[in-house]
Parts: sequence; C-alpha cells; structure tokens
Amino acid sequence: SLIATALCVVLGVPMALVLARTQFRGQGVVRSLVLLPLVLPPVVAGIALLYTFGRRGLLGQSLEVLGVQIAFSTTAVIMAQTFVAMPFLVLSVEGALRTAGQRYESVAATLGASPTTVLRRVTLPLVLPALVSGAVLSFARALGEFGATITFAGSLEGTTRTLPLEVYLQRESDPDAAVALSLLLILVAVLVIGVARRSVSPS
Repeated sequence: SLIATALCVVLGVPMALVLARTQFRGQGVVRSLVLLPLVLPPVVAGIALLYTFGRRGLLGQSLEVLGVQIAFSTTAVIMAQTFVAMPFLVLSVEGALRTAGQRYESVAATLGASPTTVLRRVTLPLVLPALVSGAVLSFARALGEFGATITFAGSLEGTTRTLPLEVYLQRESDPDAAVALSLLLILVAVLVIGVARRSVSPS
C-alpha cells in the first residue's frame, strides 16, 4: 500500500497539473479515464488489468516473451492498488489547483522564477494540504482494496495475499481472527479520516 501510494503521488501530481493547468483536445476523455476506477466495480478493474497485463493479455504476451510476468505477483498487487487509488489523489490535487488559481504562479514567473522553481516553491506548497489528504486517502483505498487484487493478483500466501484477502479467508476457518483483522482495518480507516480532515482544515 505504501508503494502504491508513492506511485499515486509520482504519477498523480503531474496528471493533476496537466488537467488543471492546460487545455487540449480529448481532455474530457483523459479525465474520464482517470476517474473510471471510482465507478468501476473493483472486480471489473481487475479483469481489465488481467486482460491487459496477463500472460495472454494485450501487453502481457509481449512481456512474457521478455520473461516478465506481472499477473499473480506482488507487482500485480501494487498495480491493482495504484489503479483504484489514483483518482483520490488526482481529484484532491486538481481541485486544489483550480481553487488556488494561477495568480501566485504568474507573479513568481514575472519576477524571473523558472518553471521548475515556480512548481517547487509556489505550486506545490499551495496544494500541499490537498496533496497530503489525497495521499492519505489513496493509502486507505489501497490498503482496503479487495476485488481488483484477487482478480488480477490472486491470493498467494506470502506473495499477493493482502489484509482484506486474509479477512475473507479467515471468516470461515477462524472468525475471531477475521474480526480482529477487521477491527484493525476499521482503526486504520478512522485514523486516515482524522489525518485527512486535519490536513485540509485551516490552521
């Protein structure tokens, strides 16, 4: 989940910047694709990943020739979690960018700051609370992911079995363990909500 969250930040922040600060043909389609995991059932998302990166998938066949197998591996878990969690970060950062506007960035550019300096010293600090909030929500979504993970990565002990999958398996053999793990997930969810609210509330 931590790796998936890091990927959401690395990939999601540039995506949010492009969506909020530029205009291009097909932008609505790109935004729809970014938000698609929010409305897709997770199992459908897992099937889409499987038919793209599985051994007989669109890209998976070429990767298999190169000796790279993604499906039913730890990499598949990370990809599934990143896919379903990414929209939370993109929505948070894009919304903050649109709310902040471009006046501070324009002033910094007028004073001679390079685009990289503007991004590092002005844009990112402006949206930092939204970035933290989006990252926390992405982590929570990744940690609780079930459907896409079990479809694309399976439930291989020590390789692809996540906490939600363990809860699902334990509910028949050891209900007490399933309840304990569920309470752990609930505790994490409560903490995540608290951190997210604190990061967006005014100081």
